[in-house]
Amino acid sequence: MERNNDVWVFIEQHNGKASDVSFELLSKGRKLAEILNGKLKSVVIGDKVENLAIETFRFGVEESYLIEDEFLSQYRTMPYSRILTSLVDEHQPGIFLFGASIVGRDLAPRVASHSKSGLTADCTDLQISDVKYLRKDYKNLLLQIRPAFGGNIIATIISPDVATQMATVREGVMRMDPLETPVAGKITRVPFLSNDTDSIIEIIEQHRKENKVNLKGAPIIVAGGYGLVTKENFRLIHELAATIGGEVAGSRAAVDAGFVTSDRQVGQTGVTVRPKLYIAVGISGAIQHRAGMQESNKIIAINSDPDAPIFSVAHYGIVGDASQILPLFINVFKQKLR
Repeated sequence: MERNNDVWVFIEQHNGKASDVSFELLSKGRKLAEILNGKLKSVVIGDKVENLAIETFRFGVEESYLIEDEFLSQYRTMPYSRILTSLVDEHQPGIFLFGASIVGRDLAPRVASHSKSGLTADCTDLQISDVKYLRKDYKNLLLQIRPAFGGNIIATIISPDVATQMATVREGVMRMDPLETPVAGKITRVPFLSNDTDSIIEIIEQHRKENKVNLKGAPIIVAGGYGLVTKENFRLIHELAATIGGEVAGSRAAVDAGFVTSDRQVGQTGVTVRPKLYIAVGISGAIQHRAGMQESNKIIAINSDPDAPIFSVAHYGIVGDASQILPLFINVFKQKLR
């Protein structure tokens, strides 16, 4: 199958502000487009959002499809999906990427279903490669990589016989990498044609609450796991974080045990972080957790199990009882920081 080499990214916006995941996907999309010798394109839908289309040029976008109308100021399933399916039918991009947000998870499957495209959710990596599958050679397929079977394996998923390969990616998984000089891209305005189905769902009220915890921006993170056994022991994580000026985080098991709140969960089903220093305490290091922190600049792991998977990504490892080791850490730091 001859496939279009263009890479498209849907730009999710709320109240005229683009989500970080959209710019992260543009950064990754630019690299994919370079490998394919294709063009990076963005799709921006909203009201008075031309500035967002222009902003995508900072990430290498050569053409931005802009659909503006007052009716589109807030996300609505029917018109948004209809606009995108129409664009996909007309242009058939080789790759179409969405953020794995509430909006992306509602929108991407509808586009994929309409176009009979392959769609992989919650990817942790995207690559381009030639693939031999069922005795056929496929050139430049999108490798859609994500943990599977409860995180016990890493699955590589392909969509060899479709015109458009689609994937969703969580915020923070890809590195945001704007260009020093924006591309001289062009804006292609697409007229919005209303439809009787657009108002089937009416927005009565909308409430959005900003997350007060900013793990993504923290230079130091101290994360605890279920290996700390009790909530009392987990308080040592808070004390160490307060001593060295870090943020508190936890594994999914720690969240499930009630040691820490879900907004501080790091991993495949939580937040992806890249701090300068990540201290993992009592965390075994399942694939899901490592996917969310393994690109940290320096990783220190403390665990009583010398064979814990966390040590495979740690720069420094300490084998021992965290309830005994953490007080020593805290005392030393307090002495040094006086």
